[in-house]
Amino acid sequence: MAGLDSVKAQLEAQLADLQERLQRIERDLDEPHDPDSSERAVQMEDDEALEAKGRLMQSSIASIERALLRIERGEYGECVQCGAQISEGRLAARPEAALCITCASAE
Repeated sequence: MAGLDSVKAQLEAQLADLQERLQRIERDLDEPHDPDSSERAVQMEDDEALEAKGRLMQSSIASIERALLRIERGEYGECVQCGAQISEGRLAARPEAALCITCASAE
């Protein structure tokens, strides 16, 4: 696949960014809550939102790591479900895509 080094560099940059952002979220979640009960309620709501954001980031990190592994194995661009080639357009839009559009639509 043309530009595989570029795709790998892009994925590695995204991975580093997401990991850094996830660390910031984890640090924020580790901060103690304000003893004031009204402030604590707001902080707990904020924590819930941060936890949800963190779960999404963890999922994205895992997808990118799997894409980098597929690059290493020479399997990048092949649908992990049916083995068909994933379209260039799909990979340009979602470089971490593991499924062709047909298989992704079926899920």
